[in-house]
Formats: sequence, structure tokens, C-alpha cells
Amino acid sequence: MSRASTPHSFRLPAHLSVESSALSVDRSPVPTTEVAILRQFLAAGPDTVSGARLAKLLGLSRVAVWLQLQKLIRQGFTFEARRSRGYRMVKTPDTLHPALVRAYLNGRLRPSHLVCLDTVDSTNSEAERLLASGAAVPLVILASAQTQGRGRRGRIWHSPAAGNLYSTFVFRPQLEPARLHDFTLWMGLNICELVANFAKLEPGLKWPNDLHVNGRKAGGMLTEARVDADQIRDLVFGLGLNLNGRAADLPRDLQKTAISLADATGAPLDLNRFAAALIGRVLTAYDQFLEGGYRDTFAQLWKRYDILRGRAVSVTQGTRTVAGTATGIDNEGSLIVRLNSGRSERFRAGEVTLSREAAPAV
Repeated sequence: MSRASTPHSFRLPAHLSVESSALSVDRSPVPTTEVAILRQFLAAGPDTVSGARLAKLLGLSRVAVWLQLQKLIRQGFTFEARRSRGYRMVKTPDTLHPALVRAYLNGRLRPSHLVCLDTVDSTNSEAERLLASGAAVPLVILASAQTQGRGRRGRIWHSPAAGNLYSTFVFRPQLEPARLHDFTLWMGLNICELVANFAKLEPGLKWPNDLHVNGRKAGGMLTEARVDADQIRDLVFGLGLNLNGRAADLPRDLQKTAISLADATGAPLDLNRFAAALIGRVLTAYDQFLEGGYRDTFAQLWKRYDILRGRAVSVTQGTRTVAGTATGIDNEGSLIVRLNSGRSERFRAGEVTLSREAAPAV
């Protein structure tokens, strides 16, 4: 396996772990009957679904349908029974529910393998273990909490169980490494689009991989890969998103710099519906990336969501820090900074900090 230094949090692990997780998690297959029942209720919306219709559709008895509904009730669902009309779903769980996520995926692109976990060390680490065991791709891992979340440059990502969403998407693109120079940026732009449409917010992307809302960080991305010879074999895209957590629950040093989508909107988001929308968006964006068609809209989206352009920044690479004004990115996804001397410099990677002083308009 070759190793190289690459931009935008794209790194090549020395190996893929084959050790099993020490955490107790449920990776059992999702019952197809549950998914089928939930799809019927989601399609009905506020209307009722008759028990007779469910029984005929699923090839079950009316009693068996009733037992399935009782099982779902124990999992956090609430159904309202109406005499001679059937049942209406009035409440869904506010925690990750694999069958509900799959039900919401009806009509969208679906992964070959979907895993939903309450707690895991890291969704990216879990991806490595599942790849080593031969899991099919596209593979998606969702979790409500991480004990060892992985951020850029080996940092720990604070990942509490507070209604947030931690996810990893695994692909086997069979591409040359050079094709991936702007992969994380493209995915970040699609996450911005999803948040804008789903939560009715105005997010922004802080190069290279931080999602911001209202001037504070709401999420971060990490791309890792496994390379054989000159070809990408395993591509792992991780996303940590502050969905329904509260700033008050974060460590004190993060409370002024971080925000959740729920804090920004003033109300919690439907975790399972959002998870399904996220899966559909990322899988679609990945297909567009493979086809190369994303380049037609990349520049337009970057202009819409870039929060650095025209602002004073400092960029740190190792022990070197330079200051200037961000002016955008080049065709390879490198950040362009006009230095205070007037000369422009391009950065393939680095730590960017917004400066307090105002920058001249660009």
C-alpha cells in the first residue's frame, strides 16, 4: 500500500484494522416487514392505513399485523387506532431507527449495506472493520455517538449522544488518486445544499471541510482512502454533524464557536428523515463525481457557499503562518490567498483561521 500527502483531509491509513469492536452494538439485519409497514404509513401521511390492507400487502394475518405494530410501539412509535378505518402513525422515534431510515429511503438511491449504531468508537473505524470483513459497497454507517471520533490531523472530534449524527460512507471507485483532489469540497457543497433545503438555513463551507451556520461550526468532514498501486480502492467519507444537540451541552471552550442545526432553527430536526435525505444526497453526489458532471455546477455552488472569499484569513502549514485575503479556489481545489504583500499564494492543505480585522473587498 502506498502512502502520500494529500489535501482536504484525504489521507492514506497505514492499514485497515481487522479487530472487532469492543463496543456492544446491534448489526443485525433490518426486518423487511418493519420497513414495508413503515413505508405504508409514511406514504399515507396524516391518513389512516387499514389493518386489512397491511395484512393483504404483507401476506400476514390481522393478528400478525397487530403484533408488528406492538413491536414498533415498544421501539418508540405511536399509532392511533380509528374504528373501522385503521391506524394512523402519529409519532416516530427521536433516535436512530434503521427500519425507519430505510423506509424514508423509498424512491431514493440506497446503499448496499446500511448500519445504524447507538454508540461506536468511530464510524470511520467501523467502516475499516466492515471493509476488512468483506462488506458490500456502497456502505453507510450511522451513529448517534462516538467515543473516539476522528477529526482532521488526528484530532478527537467531540461526539456526544445528544441527538447529533455521525456518518461514514464507503465506496470503491477504482479511480486514480489525482481524481480526488476536490472530492471533499464537492461533498461539502452537497451537504450545504442539503442543510439549506432541509432546515431552511443559510450554511457555508469553510475551506477545506468545515460546515458553518450563523458564523459557527456545525459539522466537519474527513476523507480517507486505501490505495493499491496507482488506483483508489477504498474511499471513506466521514461526516460529523451537530444536528439536535444544544450548545450548552458542549465543552465550555466550544460553546461560542459551535452550533447545532436545531439551535439555528429553533426546533429539533427529524433525525431519521434527515439521515435518509443525507444518504440520498451523498450517493447522488458520488455518482455525479464519478461521471465528472459535477464540474458544471461546482463553481456556482462554491460561490454560493464559500464563507472565506473576501475575508482576512491566516493559513498555518506546520510552523509557517501567513496572513492575507482569501480570494477563492483554483481548479484543483487549492485555496488562493492574496498576501499582504500583494502576491497571491495557493494552499493545497492547511489550517485556516478567520482574522478579526476586516479585509478589503475582492
